[in-house]
Amino acid sequence: MLIDIRAMRFDSDETNRRRSLRNRDTKDLEKGLHGSFQYRNWSGKFSTLKLVLILIVLGTVYTLYRSPAVHIADHPSNNNSSFVDRTRESNAVDPRYISTAGINWDHMSNVVEKLTGKSEYQGVGFINLSDDEIDQWKELIPDCDHIALHLDHMANNITWESLYPEWIDEEEQFEVPTCPSLPWIQVPGKPRIDLVVAKLPCNKAGKWSRDVARLHLQLAAARVAASSKGLHDVHVLLITDCFPIPNLFIGKELVARQGNLWLYKPNLHQLRQKIQLPVGSCELTVPLTAKDTFYSASPKREAYATILHSANFYVCGAITAAQSIRMAGSTRDLVILVDDSITEYHRGGLAAAGWKIYPIQRIRNPKAEAEAYNEWNYSKFRLWQLTEYDKIIFIDADMLILRNIDFLFEMPEISATGNNATLFNSGVMVVEPSNSTFQLLMDHINEIVSYNGGDQGYLNEVYTWWHRIPKHMNFLKHFWEGDEPEIKQMKTRLFGTDPPILYVLHYLGNKPWLCFRDYDCNWNVDILQEFASDVAHKTWWKVHDAMPENLQKFCLLRSKQKAQLEWDRMQAEKGNYTDGHWKIKIKDKRLETCSEKFCYWESMLWHWGDKNWTDNSTNSLSPPPALKTPLSLL
Repeated sequence: MLIDIRAMRFDSDETNRRRSLRNRDTKDLEKGLHGSFQYRNWSGKFSTLKLVLILIVLGTVYTLYRSPAVHIADHPSNNNSSFVDRTRESNAVDPRYISTAGINWDHMSNVVEKLTGKSEYQGVGFINLSDDEIDQWKELIPDCDHIALHLDHMANNITWESLYPEWIDEEEQFEVPTCPSLPWIQVPGKPRIDLVVAKLPCNKAGKWSRDVARLHLQLAAARVAASSKGLHDVHVLLITDCFPIPNLFIGKELVARQGNLWLYKPNLHQLRQKIQLPVGSCELTVPLTAKDTFYSASPKREAYATILHSANFYVCGAITAAQSIRMAGSTRDLVILVDDSITEYHRGGLAAAGWKIYPIQRIRNPKAEAEAYNEWNYSKFRLWQLTEYDKIIFIDADMLILRNIDFLFEMPEISATGNNATLFNSGVMVVEPSNSTFQLLMDHINEIVSYNGGDQGYLNEVYTWWHRIPKHMNFLKHFWEGDEPEIKQMKTRLFGTDPPILYVLHYLGNKPWLCFRDYDCNWNVDILQEFASDVAHKTWWKVHDAMPENLQKFCLLRSKQKAQLEWDRMQAEKGNYTDGHWKIKIKDKRLETCSEKFCYWESMLWHWGDKNWTDNSTNSLSPPPALKTPLSLL
């Protein structure tokens, strides 16, 4: 039985009112016809041909006026689908919602077999399906109601950019950010809906992953499923030639997939939380001043994670980041993914700092050139294989956690700060590990084009539905060229406030541990001066100095880096840079400390020219004491 929800809204009073209006309008039309004949008799000058034409036109108007297509409510039908049919036809005018996905009914039959308890189904709800397609469902699951759910289209002026603006007023200095309002389905109280079926558009010739209608339909399906009362399960079946939003109905909830059919059994509690989130990044998901304490029912299944591959130069950063997490008060697990380039010596230091070591095989970016900076950065996808955890807060190894951000474990995947345009910054992001999501990332590795050639660009193409957290939770050490003096002063103050206001400070440009501690060495490179801040530099070294000495050894400078720093200083002196940092006498004890076989870095300047100082030569120090941590190979 096909039930039309909207048709139920017309009561008898409305029907009688419309009949009265129709009768009145019909009489007016008949008067017009009678008047036409009087006019013909009075003039006597019209030819027979003209009279015939007038009669045809007036008769056509009268017929159209009386037709059921215009007066839907005037002729109640026993077939409740009549109103849905015409509503769907009118909706089809909006090309954004049209889906050309074909349905293989053999595949559909196989997927339906995966449904548990379908013999007790009361209702199946359909979104964006035709009547013919719904009729087919009557044969698949015959003993329940089949409900065509109507979804009004969103306004034409709602674009992806309006849902995901580049900037919002997080501090609410000038306005309170507000997302556009979208129409939603009015879910019937009865019958109970046990399965939601939605058909999605997929315009592969355009930006299908940032299609507002496609997002609207998926969120509408989620809201219908989440509206279910009681403890019974609800399934969601999406028909789409492009993969669904992977963080709305998540990989671990995928029951079956065949062709363009995706069947999910969502966790309704989590789904209800998700649909309460802002529809896009047009509002903050968490307030600017978030709670510093957070209770979790399963803290052992939550962890901070980072990744090191291809070189040892971020080892010191990762060790210091671990120190900052503990100083901020978090006791969650610390997990680090490392490839074969990270030596046993450096792994020992990471373990001593508290990181659990997970060796991985690197993943090559197929679109990167050989030995390019982004050749292996798709290795970050291995985060989704950490399935012993329910939630991961990923952090880049060049960050300091200044305040506890454990509350982000309460947030769904992907929660992150905004970057530019409609994109997020992947330096801090919430991840929900899932082997099926990992496989999804790998399946499209050859077709998806990253806007920046790296993992951040790739993830932004997959996770277009992301949730904005305040920029204080991934605050970039960066001064824009157009920043006003008061903006620069504000940023500088935030870099050094004690107690801290920022939650996370992200160090861009040359890293603090690769500079002398006396000042930020970004000052000595003209194209890097936008990343220079002595205050932020001092903040990093304050955390470094709180570490045990056996961990500080991993931040010693190699001879080649000392030569690089002196070369940059000489160039700044030659250019007479006005900031004057090149004049500062270096007192950093690491200048005179050498743990390598070759320590005469000054001689390197005689034939300087090899800028590739990111080789993997290692210190000859013995590994520090470390907890014995089992190494798990992903």
